[in-house]
Amino acid sequence: MISSADGDFRSFEFPRALTGAVKDQLAFSPAVVLLGPRQVGKTTLARHIAAVHPNAISLDLQLPGDREKLSEGSGFLQTHRDKLLVLDEVQYVPQVFSQLRPEIDALRRPGRYLLLGSASGRLLQQSSESLAGRASYLELTPLQVGEVMSDSAGTGDAALQTLQKLWLRGGYPVSYTAPTDALSFSWRTDFVATFLNRDIRELGVNVPAQTLHRFWRMTAHLHGSLFNASNLAASLGGISHTTVARYLDALTDTMMLRRLEPHFVNIGKRLVKSPKVYVRDSGLLHALLNLPDVDSLSGHPMAGPSWEGFVIEQICALLPKGADVGFYRTAAGAELDVVVELGSKKVGFEIKFSSAPKPTRGFWQACADIRLDHAYVVAPVAQGWPLTAEQPFSVDVISPTQLPWALAR
Repeated sequence: MISSADGDFRSFEFPRALTGAVKDQLAFSPAVVLLGPRQVGKTTLARHIAAVHPNAISLDLQLPGDREKLSEGSGFLQTHRDKLLVLDEVQYVPQVFSQLRPEIDALRRPGRYLLLGSASGRLLQQSSESLAGRASYLELTPLQVGEVMSDSAGTGDAALQTLQKLWLRGGYPVSYTAPTDALSFSWRTDFVATFLNRDIRELGVNVPAQTLHRFWRMTAHLHGSLFNASNLAASLGGISHTTVARYLDALTDTMMLRRLEPHFVNIGKRLVKSPKVYVRDSGLLHALLNLPDVDSLSGHPMAGPSWEGFVIEQICALLPKGADVGFYRTAAGAELDVVVELGSKKVGFEIKFSSAPKPTRGFWQACADIRLDHAYVVAPVAQGWPLTAEQPFSVDVISPTQLPWALAR
C-alpha cells in the first residue's frame, strides 16, 4: 500500500457528504448548528449553502465589526428575518444563543440560521438551554474516503494510493491537497502550533501551550491505548489526575481527540472499563509523532495504531444520529476494535494493518460474546473477500472504501 508518491495538487473544492444533510435540516429546522474543528471546511460548505439562498448574509464573529452587529439593541436579527443568516465562529459570542431564542419563537420559519462553531462541548452546553427544540446539530469531519475517492479510483491500486495519501496527510483539505508531502507536513506542524498558542486560548482554555503540547504528544504516543489519567499525570510532572482529565476534555471538546468508550454487555465477564483515546485526524497524529512521509510511517511502531484510528474515524463519520459506537475488551483477552449498535442491529469491526489479515482467537470470542449480526475485518486491501468460518454470522475482509456498504447491510 505504501509508496513515495506525493500526488498532484488539487485546488478544487471537494463535494462534502454532509451537504445534503445540511440542506435537509435547513428545510426543516429554524436553526442548524454545524460543528467541526478549525480549517476543516465549514466556511466553504456554508458559502455553498448560502449561494442558493437569495440575499443570504454571512457574519464572521471573530471580527469586531461583525460582532457589533449582534450587540444588544442593534435590531439586526429583526431587520433580516427574511434572510438566511450564516454566523461563523459563534463560540466567540455565546450570548447569541439567548438572542436567537425569542427571534425563532417570533417567526418559526425553517432555514433562518446556520451557525458554525469549532468547539462541540461548549456550544452544545450553551445552546441546549436556549435553543432546545429549535436547532439541529451536525458535525463536519475532515475529508473522508468517499469524498476524495474519484470514480476512476474506486478499486484496485488506484484506491490504495488514494487511501495511503489520505491516511498519511489526514483529512484537512489544505493538508490533503498540498503539492508535496513535505509541504503538507509543514502545514500540519504550523496548525498544531497555531491551535495551541492562539485558537484554544480564544476558546477559554487557560492552559500553557507548552504543557498542552506535551500532553497532546503523549496522547499521540498512546494513540489507541487505554487512557490512564494517573500515569499521564505522573509523566507530566506529578500534576493531579483531575487536571489531566481537564486537558483531555479540552482537546475532546475542540474535536482534536476522540474518547472511545467501552461497549458493555451483561455476560458475567470482567470487562475493561477505561476508555481508549485517539488523535482524530491521522495527519495531525503523524505531525505530533514527527512522521513526515510514508517511509518513516511504514517502519514505525505506531503504523498499526495509526491505521486503526484512521478507520475508526471513517466509521464514525458514516454513522447516523442515535448510533452507539465503542470497543469491546475483556480481562480474558476477548477483544473487538469497534462495536456499532444501530437500533437492534450490532456490527463489529476488527482493524488490521495487513494485506492478509488473520483474526485472533480473541476476535472470535468477542463476536460470540456480543452476538453480532455482521463482523468485518478492515484492512488496506484492493478488494474484499469472505472469511470461511463456522459462525452464526457473516465475516468479511473489506477495504475502508466498502464501509458504507457494511454499515447499510
